[in-house]
Parts: sequence; structure tokens; C-alpha cells
Amino acid sequence: MYDFKFTDIGEGLHEGQILKWFFKVGDKVKEGDVLCVVETDKVNAEIPAPVTGIITKLGANVGQTIHVGETLVMIDESGKGAVAAAEAPKAEVKKEAPKPEVKKQAAEEKGAAVVGEVVVSNDVIASSNEGFENNAVTVENAGKVLATPVARKMAADLKVDISKLKGSGEHGRIMKADIQAAAKSTTVSTASSQTTSSFALPSVSMPTLPKDGVKRVKISKLRQAIVKSMNTANLVIPSTTLMDEIDVTKLVEFRKSQKAKLEEKGIKLTYLPFIVKAVTMAIKDYPIFNASFDHEAEEIVYKDFINIGVAVDTPDGLIVPNVKHADQKSIVTLAKEIETLGAATRARTVKLEELQNGTFSITNYGTTGIKLGTPVIKHPELAILGVGSIYRKPVVEGDQIVIRDVLPLSLTIDHRVIDGADGGRFLLKVKELLSDPMQIFLFLS
Repeated sequence: MYDFKFTDIGEGLHEGQILKWFFKVGDKVKEGDVLCVVETDKVNAEIPAPVTGIITKLGANVGQTIHVGETLVMIDESGKGAVAAAEAPKAEVKKEAPKPEVKKQAAEEKGAAVVGEVVVSNDVIASSNEGFENNAVTVENAGKVLATPVARKMAADLKVDISKLKGSGEHGRIMKADIQAAAKSTTVSTASSQTTSSFALPSVSMPTLPKDGVKRVKISKLRQAIVKSMNTANLVIPSTTLMDEIDVTKLVEFRKSQKAKLEEKGIKLTYLPFIVKAVTMAIKDYPIFNASFDHEAEEIVYKDFINIGVAVDTPDGLIVPNVKHADQKSIVTLAKEIETLGAATRARTVKLEELQNGTFSITNYGTTGIKLGTPVIKHPELAILGVGSIYRKPVVEGDQIVIRDVLPLSLTIDHRVIDGADGGRFLLKVKELLSDPMQIFLFLS
């Protein structure tokens, strides 16, 4: 019998809600068949069957929430699933139910993955630094600890240093309960210390409201993720915003001359691909804008790749997928990829890898008619560019007043690492490139 457990599918997601089952108990499935669709904070993930066999049990019904480590489905690889399912209740009556803590430990001892079971050794393994780059957990000098990947992931998300814990499991294994207890015991003084990147939110009580005329609506999983992201950005990052206007008359004329030709090929040419390309070229001159900051180690982390995040306004909230290696792509390729990413994001079919490892973000509030704003940095990135709506205004050129197309830009920077002068120079570089779009094509590598 194959016990297929739900596991972390990326982005630190601990749970999901079953949206749809494609099979029921007694059905035969083949390895790779899509078993169900699980809604997470950011995407709707299709979960494939890890083996071929007959389904004997579904771990959760449609609409129910399933957590990492819990059984998603039981599959009988012998092909006798229907019989096994019918006999299962009798077997459960005869066997003494294990104690809750025993079942909990067993679940932690056995690893699992979306595409199959992960082999977990009982040997002591070294504590891993993976996933701690931007967390307030230091494990460089940690000894050897015994913990499953599920427990390690939970420790990373809760910012608990497992090398300092005493495990309550067999052979001193670190259990999830140990990690949760350690997280709860973290003092507020430590959380608010000036030498750590971990912060505790202050307790805020709601004022007394009348019973009539008030409606409470539970926020969605996506909105919960946005709340967490915004809290992190505002608590951790001391930011400042620089604003400027760019004469993009030449860019408007160039786009207008090419728009119809590309539409015939099914390509929608907006201004965003030009802005993305200008940003990648400015990053080449100022690589700090493509970096992140490791507060604990007091190190700036530079990246050799440029993945530009593009904020997408969806019915459920803002999601930021990113264009991988945007600096290596042409304007036409960027236009196609941005459109494809946007459509997939709005449909909640965007892939997790398209949400991960962004290095710089762009948000286009100009689509709503807004000219200027103060965009919020997507932690752990160091900067974000806000793009306003292009409008026509009178501009003085020499002794004449002429009408020009103007693009407002807002650059928010992490002031811990990037100074205002550097932000100004970066914005001027973007301004120089967009004011004369031929530079973008002349200096492409």
C-alpha cells in the first residue's frame, strides 16, 4: 500500500485546499495521472500520481484543507485496491489505535514528495543551510542534528535554529512539536533587537463596533500571503522613493510604428517590454540593484542572473511572476513572455518556479490611470520600479513650449544598502534609455 503524503510544493507553503478530485476510491490510476488540484496561497497545483494502482482512500474531500505531511491518497499497487478498501474498517477495529504522539512521530519519520516518497535516512545528517539565506537563523557553526526535511522546512519558516534544540523523538530526533515550542518561546526582545532581521508584530486590538451594519469576511489565502509580504517589507526594509518624469515621445512614436506589424503576428506590443529591457541594461551598470541583503551575515548577495518580476493584478490580489534571464531576451520575446505570464497568473495556473528567485520587480499602476506612487519592495529584493500612465503635457524646449508624451517613474530602494545618490543615477540611466529607444537596440549585447 502506497501512502502518498502531501508535501511542501515550494514558496514555504504549509497547506492547501482540495479544489477538485479527478478520481474516487476504487478507481485505477496510472503513474503521472493528475490526481487532484490543490489551491495554495499563490497557485492552483496539479498533483500527479506517484505510482500505478487502485485508490483505496482519499485523505481529504473537496473544500477541505490538507497540511504538509498528511496523507493525500492511499494507492494499492497490487491491483486489489477495491478489496483492501472494503476490508479496511475491520482491520482498523482489530488493531489498537496508536497514541497521537506516536502517529505524529511516524508521519515525521517518513518523508514524502509531490511526485513520490522521499527516502529519509535514520542516520544523523548535517544541519543544512538551504533556505536560510534571508532568514534570521545562523547555522554555520551548527553541529549535527537529526531531523526530517519536513521538520527542517518548518524550522526555516519559523526561524528556529534546530542545532540548538534537544529533540524529543527517537535517538534525539527533532520533532515538529519541538520546533513549534521553540518558536513560541522566542522572546519579544530578541525579535525586536537591532541586530536581527526577525521582527514581532505589535498587538493591535480592534475598536468596539456595533452589531448592526457590520460584515466580516475572511480573507483569501492569497490575501493572507500578501499581508505577510507587506508586513515583512515594511518592518524589515527602511525604504525611500525617488520620482522623475521622462520624455518618451520618441518611444511612443516607435511603438506606434511597430504595433500594427506585430499584431498581425499575434504579438501585443506594450511599453512594458521596453521598460524591462531598459532596467536590465541599467542593472549591468549598477549591479547592486539586482542583489539582496543578508542582514544576519551583513553581506550583499549579488546574482549573475537577472529575473525581472512583473506585478500582475488578479481578481484575488497582486501576484508577481518573473521573467527569467530578461537581459538575454529581445523586445519581441519579452512582449510574448510577459503576456503569457500575465494570462497564466490571472488564471492561477502560473508555475511555482515562475514565482521564485526574482531579483528586481516592476509594478505598472499606470494601467489604472495613476501617474505616481510609492511601490513596496518585494523582500528580499532591494528595489522596485513603479510605472505610471503616459500623458501629454507642455514642456519648455529652448524658447518654445511644445507638447510631449511624458512617463512618470517611481523607484523605491532599500536604504540600508542603496544610497539616494545611487538610486538617482540608476533612475537617470533608465531615463536616458527610454527617452531614446534606439539606444536600447544599439547597445544590446
